[in-house]
Amino acid sequence: MAKSSQTSSVSVEHISCSILILRGQRVLLDAELADLYGVTTKALIQAVKRNGERFPEDFMIQLTSAEWAILRSQAVTSSSRHGGRRYPPYAFTEQGVAMLSSVLRNRRAIAVNVQIMRAFVRMRELLASNTTLSRKLDQLERKYQHHDEAINAILSAIRELMAVPAPKHRPIGFTANLGQD
Repeated sequence: MAKSSQTSSVSVEHISCSILILRGQRVLLDAELADLYGVTTKALIQAVKRNGERFPEDFMIQLTSAEWAILRSQAVTSSSRHGGRRYPPYAFTEQGVAMLSSVLRNRRAIAVNVQIMRAFVRMRELLASNTTLSRKLDQLERKYQHHDEAINAILSAIRELMAVPAPKHRPIGFTANLGQD
């Protein structure tokens, strides 16, 4: 099946970079979603509010003023004094994004949702592979933790063997112990 021209400009990588971790959940902000869907943020939020029963707390959360201030300082977004947002944005979890396709009933929304779901799946796979790798490294560390002492002992023995041995013959010349012979 060929990709539609609508989704060819929306890559999974671009979406993956837009996913944030907020309150322990992976989310996408309303402005980013609106941009992906090709609608204004205001239109997206209005559609969501008209269908409020479809968006419980675990599907959509509104950032607190403190969270929004931190995000704004990191992203260098416009302030409300300069025509920017006047309220903290909404963040949509994976389930909330899936629900958006039923609220925004156009072809682009459906096509973009497919890409967004792929991005969330990809992130889960990456996190799972990192967890697996981390677990394997922990196993190796536990397995070889006692070998450090053995390796150090071997290196010390090698250094001793490499050291110049003290001479075993009698010194030449005058010695104070003349009575010994």
